Amino acid sequence: MHNIENLLLQSKALVIFKGLKKQPLFSAYLAALEACVQSDTDAAVEKYADFTAELFKHTENLTEYILKIVLENENLFMLRRGEGKETGRLLEECLANELALLEELSQIECGEVISHIDYSGFLPEYEITKMDFSQIYADRIHAISQYGYGIYSQYHVFVIKDGVITPVEYPDDIKLSDLHNYENERKEVIANTLALLAGKPANNVLLYGDCGTGKSSTVKAIANEYDCKGLRLIELKKKQLHEIPAIVETISKNPLKFIIFIDDLSFTEDDDDFAALKAILEGSVSSTASNLAIYATSNRRHLVRETFSARQGDEIHFKDTMQELLSLSDRFGLTVTYQKPDKKIYLDVVQKLAAQYNLNVDTDALFMKAEAYALSRGGRSPRVAKQFVEYMAGCEQ
Repeated sequence: MHNIENLLLQSKALVIFKGLKKQPLFSAYLAALEACVQSDTDAAVEKYADFTAELFKHTENLTEYILKIVLENENLFMLRRGEGKETGRLLEECLANELALLEELSQIECGEVISHIDYSGFLPEYEITKMDFSQIYADRIHAISQYGYGIYSQYHVFVIKDGVITPVEYPDDIKLSDLHNYENERKEVIANTLALLAGKPANNVLLYGDCGTGKSSTVKAIANEYDCKGLRLIELKKKQLHEIPAIVETISKNPLKFIIFIDDLSFTEDDDDFAALKAILEGSVSSTASNLAIYATSNRRHLVRETFSARQGDEIHFKDTMQELLSLSDRFGLTVTYQKPDKKIYLDVVQKLAAQYNLNVDTDALFMKAEAYALSRGGRSPRVAKQFVEYMAGCEQ
């Protein structure tokens, strides 16, 4: 039997894991234990039901879930270790004691809790598992560059909302194995990403080419493929480029590796939004970090939409201004070109996708319909091939 009153008193003295008391399940659990030891039957029944309802949203095992929130907790010890700083003997002693407390709290069997409630009706049960919190936490700290902490340990794709890095609950789950052809192009981007993950110098990458050739899909698939290696993706819209310095400051000391992804990037000749991007590509002191790279896609080789009227402007040093804009793309260390496929490559993609979707269609008939479909969509591309195969699969069903 556990001394629940003493454990509750110790929980009030949490320092490193103080933030857990704001976590819905943990706070509901403590509230249930508090009600149980106070012999308030009505409150105990209600608080215990609230706690189990919260637990069952995630799992039936109390130990596993408490361990999960402990490992994901962004606390002062984790932050210091993530930044490579010394933690000191006293902080480590505090960590050891708090982990022992949290482990013991996670080991209280449901029967022991229910025995404190003077109630003969049904109360739901939960499971516990014997786990060594200290050893598991030490292993996580050792592999912090792979798992991360806080929201970065729970999610791997993020966007910017109101200036805040916000996780994407359900990102596109495309995998590299879902992409066909363009192997050489993807190989270059993958090699650069692996260099980033290995802590080696990595280039900022511009994926340039025709619409629907798989530029964005390549970046998203790479993010999904290597999230378990410590890769995270932050997607920016063009109008959010001014957020880059703040993002860099936020993640520069994070042990994980980040891709800042800008999809469909282009500028007009009088566009000021490129200033922040230009700064980080040039490596200004306030915009550089060794744990991130910029990956951008564009349908324009020079990223700038030029007009004849702009070329006939009245600016005295007009050529210098245009050269500055046009040279922006040259500041990407790696440019990978995705060209629109010819008929042979297009039909090869169609055939591979048809096999992936288990289409039961004669090859000649499939190719004939695929060509007609591409004609109706304005041309061949991997995107059109996928749309066609999905259309055929839908017709079969």
